[in-house]
Amino acid sequence: MIDIRLNNVSQLAGFTKRDDLRYFLRTVGRIDYHHRPDLAPTQQILDAFKKSKGSWSVYERDFLALLSARGTEREITPELLNEACLLCREEKPAQCHRRLVAEYLRSKWGNVEIVHI
Repeated sequence: MIDIRLNNVSQLAGFTKRDDLRYFLRTVGRIDYHHRPDLAPTQQILDAFKKSKGSWSVYERDFLALLSARGTEREITPELLNEACLLCREEKPAQCHRRLVAEYLRSKWGNVEIVHI
């Protein structure tokens, strides 16, 4: 499990807070947990979309530019993502940064299968 939420210790996260989730995944499913905030948008990008009710196209443009500026495709290895699940807070992939991360990496690496669960 790769947690790509910017804030994974929020009171609103409930049982999905970093330490609780790490414990449950390991204990129940023997699943490793990694937090990768470098795959999350900045607070500024989040606020412009969520709090200021910005447009998804601006969010998408700004977040993809951020991934590019960070050199995400060089910082993350295909091996880390092999058979991994990206976790964020959105239910559906249409307006979700985990989809953008996956599609961005596929565009850089090629041969990346994306399955939305």
